[in-house]
Amino acid sequence: MPTLPLDPVPRLTSLSHGGGCGCKIAPAVLAELLRDSLPSSVPAALLVGRETGDDAAVYQLNDTQAIVATTDFFMPIVDDPFDFGRIAACNALSDVYAMGGAPLFALAIVGMPLKVLPPSVIREILGGGESVCAAAGIPVAGGHSIDSVEPIYGLVVVGLVAPRDLKRNCDAQAGDRLVLGKALGVGILSAALKSGALDAAGYRTLIDTTTRLNLAGPGLARLPGVHGLTDVTGFGLLGHLLGMCRGSGLCATLSDEALPVLPGVMRLAAEGCVTGASARNWDSYGPAVRLGPGIDAPRRALLTDPQTSGGLLVSCAPDAVDGVLTEFRRHGGSEAAVIGRLAAGTATVAVA
Repeated sequence: MPTLPLDPVPRLTSLSHGGGCGCKIAPAVLAELLRDSLPSSVPAALLVGRETGDDAAVYQLNDTQAIVATTDFFMPIVDDPFDFGRIAACNALSDVYAMGGAPLFALAIVGMPLKVLPPSVIREILGGGESVCAAAGIPVAGGHSIDSVEPIYGLVVVGLVAPRDLKRNCDAQAGDRLVLGKALGVGILSAALKSGALDAAGYRTLIDTTTRLNLAGPGLARLPGVHGLTDVTGFGLLGHLLGMCRGSGLCATLSDEALPVLPGVMRLAAEGCVTGASARNWDSYGPAVRLGPGIDAPRRALLTDPQTSGGLLVSCAPDAVDGVLTEFRRHGGSEAAVIGRLAAGTATVAVA
């Protein structure tokens, strides 16, 4: 009797309606969903809650230690299961680094279509996440799994930070410079991948940037003159900077020419390789964002592009810039750049 051929394993990205941080609910929609949520009693030890939309919650244990806790998960941004696991793990760990913390351990969040994906593929996803956690020096200590329609993977990450080193997105100061630790364009590359327009070099660029841990976070937090810290992910550069401005009561000016951009991204954006999340992000910013006359559609797409496992955004005193850039480069961030400044004023972002 002839052997029937096995069903081919589907592309991971074909099983999800969106990928990576492009799946995030847009800022304005999220605000509406949370608008009528019941207020809760906030203990004094809860140093960071949900009030300013920061990267992780922080709970003080004593004078020298505070717990940092976050959770992050999404659907596939790439088809290689091992790479998907690595990207998701890096993205989740970034939230702890963005608070100036050091991770202690992780718990896996796993939702997989068990009738569609073979166990070997799911094991590779888990293995990718475990490999990144090993590189960060932490174990995956457990987790939770369900049978779901779309593949979902991510982590709960728990870390530690000294309260004096804690960096929030609402502590930026007027006169600060803004330094971005990674180049932009991850969402554009992922859109090109999903449409079949990304070449091998572009894929390597996508994997290299999204699997690079933001290890500079704890060192940056200890530098004198560093005031605010966040990471740029699903809301795009403009969205996360606007969150910093609102939390700190400041306005920002960005230099479009100073923005670090991943190779090939602007050509792909001009060809229409843009995520749906980019337009949703733009619609959410409203009049708080002003673009100069030289910002065309591809550049606007870059500014609103959802960054899966994106870079850290630092607000620091002018005399701290050299130290910040040195810390980034010590951890492989050669593209880190000064992109703008903060000033007193209404919470707005202007790009010139």
